[in-house]
Amino acid sequence: MANHTSAKRKYPDVHGIILLNKPKGITSNLALQKLRHLIKAKKAGHTGNLDPMATGLLPCCFGDATKVANLLINSDKTYQARCVLGTQTDTGDATGEVIKTAKKTQATEAEIKQACLKLTGEIGQIPPMYSALHYKGQRLYDLARQGKIVERAPRKVTIHAFKLVKNTVDCIDFEIKVSKGTYIRTLLEDFAEALGTVAHMSALHRTQTGIFSSDDMLNLEQISELNDFKEVLMPMQDALVEYPKLDLTQQQTQDLIHGKRVEINHDSETYTLYDHQGYFMGLGIIENNCLRVKNLFMKSYQRSLELNK
Repeated sequence: MANHTSAKRKYPDVHGIILLNKPKGITSNLALQKLRHLIKAKKAGHTGNLDPMATGLLPCCFGDATKVANLLINSDKTYQARCVLGTQTDTGDATGEVIKTAKKTQATEAEIKQACLKLTGEIGQIPPMYSALHYKGQRLYDLARQGKIVERAPRKVTIHAFKLVKNTVDCIDFEIKVSKGTYIRTLLEDFAEALGTVAHMSALHRTQTGIFSSDDMLNLEQISELNDFKEVLMPMQDALVEYPKLDLTQQQTQDLIHGKRVEINHDSETYTLYDHQGYFMGLGIIENNCLRVKNLFMKSYQRSLELNK
């Protein structure tokens, strides 16, 4: 036990975001832990689960950057999804057992586009039984594995784009952009229902989370081969570009660090805060011409000061 604790203390302070290409066949948390072990970070979190069968963009936050993870979880996301018509599974994807079949296994391009149009915009979606949502203290997937089905209330989600990419004899490929909380496998089941058939999702790959794109992601093997992982460690403020920037004076910087509020004549909203030397500090909120701290990332801020002495 003592050795384990000692080893953890040797881990460096790592603050930032790495865009990981999650491999197929493992959970998002296991992928995160593999990356955390690889770079020996003390604190880590990811920004929204991908199912074990899914691949693609998983922003992984380390150190103070874990404080912005929730902002990324709430972001819109874009996926490449593959749908197979004619068979429905208990999980909604290729990992499950077939529970229903239908004769219609193909559709015309016109039929597909019409069905996509019906499901574009704000819709009500019933979460699948094989999901991590809670019902009376239990995970839905635990109940599903016991053969139990419980009533789930529909939730409002937004399908920003539901585009046909390729229609073949064996499958249909889509590019889909959605709001947080959307289940793509459920969307594909609803799509099949609009066609008068059934379906399941056979592949899923995430290409975008908020401002982050799969163009910049790396897999675990690529990261392990880097001479210095900090080459791909993105500063946490890169996740906050939607917020306007506020440059502080030295006195304002000190007041905020000591928990004081600062009178300031700016519009009421959330800002990214930069000290008088240009170093990122965190997030602040202005209300009634008064600035207060929302999130102050002191460890990474102090680290910046130390590195630039």
